[in-house]
Amino acid sequence: MKNNESNGFLRLAAGLASVILLAGSCAAAYAETASSASLETQSANHSKNAKAPVTSAEKKTADKPGSDGAEKKTAAESESAAAVQDSTDSDQSDISDDLDEAANVKDPLEGFNRVMFTFNDKLDIYLIKPVAQFYNAIMPKPLNQGIHNFFNNLGEIPTIANDLLQFNFFQMSKDIARLAINSTLGIGGLFDMATRMHLPYFQNDFGLTLAYWGYKNSSYLVLPFLGSNTIRDGIGIPVDYFEFTVYPYLKPQSARYQLLGLYVIDHRANLLQFEPVLEEAAIDKYVFMRNAYMQHRAFQIDQVKHLGYKDRVEESQAVEVSSSTAAAE
Repeated sequence: MKNNESNGFLRLAAGLASVILLAGSCAAAYAETASSASLETQSANHSKNAKAPVTSAEKKTADKPGSDGAEKKTAAESESAAAVQDSTDSDQSDISDDLDEAANVKDPLEGFNRVMFTFNDKLDIYLIKPVAQFYNAIMPKPLNQGIHNFFNNLGEIPTIANDLLQFNFFQMSKDIARLAINSTLGIGGLFDMATRMHLPYFQNDFGLTLAYWGYKNSSYLVLPFLGSNTIRDGIGIPVDYFEFTVYPYLKPQSARYQLLGLYVIDHRANLLQFEPVLEEAAIDKYVFMRNAYMQHRAFQIDQVKHLGYKDRVEESQAVEVSSSTAAAE
């Protein structure tokens, strides 16, 4: 009996570790896209701002006699627009700073991290990836997508818990609605009906909660089986799993391990499409994965920060001040 329990625990640990390893790989692929999109948006906005100060319409209005009321209105609108633009520029500057900081991440444990990275990479190449490829080959695409949606739906539970811990009640209400809609209309989460109803998927975790409340900067760390992390995110993993997910409470244990195994295979299979990007872009695979992971986490941290309670209060106060100033003028 004890041997069975021990073997079960090892299988559970291996399953969890593999999941996080795969999640790190997904983050790497996604981070490049997110970073590029962010930089393109900033460039476009700066180009627009450069043209904004003086327009021909404003010059004509200024030259017309008896246009004091129009001038005041234009001035008030300009000041309001400037306030909004300043806020936008500040937010974009914060994002840019976070991404720059992530790109220049210090890696004091690089020697250890590289050894663990090589171990995880070999495990993936010789075990997890072949299983995922076979899974994709035999699984019909609609069923494949349905299983992926099912696991995303289970992931809403820790997301909702961390929304609450961040006092992000608006996002929490949306995530609760997603869980309710997909669990009912989506037949247990097999169909993502919520996205069709303009409730997009949002991911949150305890590592982001720690970052939201101040533990923002953390050293990069690669763990055996667990893959790319930071020390902060490593602390968050057991909290999310044991406190916020359904897996520890599933019975019998055999069903729990089977579900976790399917979870690992599904997520790894979903990442196969991103591998060409990694192979083409990475000269040093370790450096690429490290920087991509850190940039992606910086993006997520900035996202929860600006969705959170503290920034919504500050934004509300800024809008009130801007409105009061415009009304007075």
